[in-house]
Amino acid sequence: MSKSSRPEARRWADQIRYAKKWALRAALAAEFGALRRKSIDTRKAELMVQRGEIPVIDLFAGPGGLCEGFSSVVDATGARRFAVKVSIEKDPVAHRTLLLRAVFRKFRKGEVPACYYDYVRGNISREQFLAHPDIKTAAEHAAKEARCAELGVIAPTEVDGWIREALGNQTDWVLIGGPPCQAYSLAGRARLRGKDVKKFEADAKHFLYIEYLRIIQQFAPAVFVMENVKGMLNSTNSGKRIFEQILADLKAPKAGLSYEVRSLVVHKAEGELNPNDYVIEADDYGIPQSRHRVILFGIRSDVAAATPVLREHPESFLLRKLTKKVGVSAALAGLPELRSRLSREPDSKEAWIKAVKESPSTLAGWRVPARSVIETAMEKFFKKVERQTTFGAPFVEAVVAPGGYMPQHLQDWYLDPKLGGVLQHETRSHMRSDLHRYMFAACFAATQKYPPDLRNFPPRLLPDHVNVDEATIPFKDRFRVQMGEHPSSTVVAHIKKDGHYYIHPDPGQCRSLTVREAARLQTFPDNYFFEGNRTEQYGQIGNAVPPLLAKQIGQIISDFMASPRKR
Repeated sequence: MSKSSRPEARRWADQIRYAKKWALRAALAAEFGALRRKSIDTRKAELMVQRGEIPVIDLFAGPGGLCEGFSSVVDATGARRFAVKVSIEKDPVAHRTLLLRAVFRKFRKGEVPACYYDYVRGNISREQFLAHPDIKTAAEHAAKEARCAELGVIAPTEVDGWIREALGNQTDWVLIGGPPCQAYSLAGRARLRGKDVKKFEADAKHFLYIEYLRIIQQFAPAVFVMENVKGMLNSTNSGKRIFEQILADLKAPKAGLSYEVRSLVVHKAEGELNPNDYVIEADDYGIPQSRHRVILFGIRSDVAAATPVLREHPESFLLRKLTKKVGVSAALAGLPELRSRLSREPDSKEAWIKAVKESPSTLAGWRVPARSVIETAMEKFFKKVERQTTFGAPFVEAVVAPGGYMPQHLQDWYLDPKLGGVLQHETRSHMRSDLHRYMFAACFAATQKYPPDLRNFPPRLLPDHVNVDEATIPFKDRFRVQMGEHPSSTVVAHIKKDGHYYIHPDPGQCRSLTVREAARLQTFPDNYFFEGNRTEQYGQIGNAVPPLLAKQIGQIISDFMASPRKR
């Protein structure tokens, strides 16, 4: 190479090195930028997951009413705010329902695999469903979530192991649930105490809240929600009020751990609350049922102290009453009309119609002004009775179109077009004499605008053991027709024994409520499937917390957990 060409070569070599240097820098910068963006996106995703999935542990879960409500709370992106990590239920049949719904909730709304619908329609077996490749992974996760165990009997170390594994290092989580309530309910107390006072006083159901308390002591949730019947407010044991003891224990579970126990419906300082301030009347909040329950909202004291909005705007954490209550007819809108069946004698459509048409004869000897009006109503509804063709089925293929009868928010909550029909909508069989009582009660309510009790019944329609001349009739509302324009009476587990308290408001159907209708009054979505036989299905529904009420409570808890805290 000539001397003159060497500087030019060096110049080109320098330019190449310079270009490579900047190319490398640019490549590194691009790579770093991509990593940084990925890191930011990942962090955003992590924060979204953290914000969208507050761990929940559910004790005494039943078929999953509280789980369903909390799991339905979503943020602005549609991501769930709560993730049920462990739910515990002792009844094997209710646990099967709980597990099935846990599988369902592993999928986003609208993305539930077709095999779920095949199962609930009865097209495939449960074994085939759980082994289906589309849900196999979800079923494995659900099996870790929904546990069949009896608290108070199973070893606490085993329960603690489930919870510890599910929570990991997370401290901001929510405990929900309600100890079994038979010993607290008015009917339960009357039945159990009457049999054996000492046995009643020793009933372990009085103290199952101790298992709930033990979990609080062991794991110190940031928030707890505890539900029970109103009867617990005046229930006593050995002369002491149970509620006062429960409240004291929950406020100070152990040394160094304390909670504020707040009302979800009344704004008062904690020390000013009286027992009735903890009662939630569900029909005030869009539930088509007059269900009054005690619900306690507990916040760990350090979390409460670090949340300024709790002091500045406490009204933000109260349920908001609706201006209009939802009636039975609105809740049941769109469900196919059915006839009941005859029991203790051969059943057929013709035999049923004939039995119902005998109803006016039972008014003989009943001398009251309303008699002629009720007889006229019966004649009117007999035309509709003649049109009833089916008593339903575990799956009724039908188009559910509630029209303007059902508020839009309930349509959004109940309906699932992928179902293609109605689940568990099949009537019970009734004795001929009960059909007469149902027809009378429904026509009385339709004409007099209030439901009759036994004091209003004609003598021929009174149960055999009731004397019409008695000054006081025990359980005078034993035959209770639901009023279409008003919320229903409380749906309780007794519905599994008979339908007398739950007579359909339409005289033309002359029957008690189906499982699906009871589920509607409890606000379970139409795609919620209850395992077991019909009696067991009714029992699960009656023992549950209305999911739509649980969702509203969950929204309050979500708002609280998302509130800024002082460091």
